[in-house]
Amino acid sequence: MPGRKSSVEEKLRKNGWVKRTTIGEPRLSECVELYESLGFEVHLEPVVLSELDEECRKCYELEGDSGTLKTIYTRPKTEKKKTKKAEKACPIFS
Repeated sequence: MPGRKSSVEEKLRKNGWVKRTTIGEPRLSECVELYESLGFEVHLEPVVLSELDEECRKCYELEGDSGTLKTIYTRPKTEKKKTKKAEKACPIFS
């Protein structure tokens, strides 16, 4: 149903992802590169036009290439905890 959050979007949100924008190429790649350079993890989801509200859907349909549209989600990168195995493999901890 348009205007409602999809189950995918809800799952992403619960895992710390923030919806940023929906965009196609060439700006898509530029946005991904920018968010990564700012230290964010980036996740892309394909756009389901039927899940968009009517106004947004019409604009994307007019552009004609809805197949390249993606929604960008970001979250801060998290430092993974070092395991004892990783510590042993690293010469700094030897």
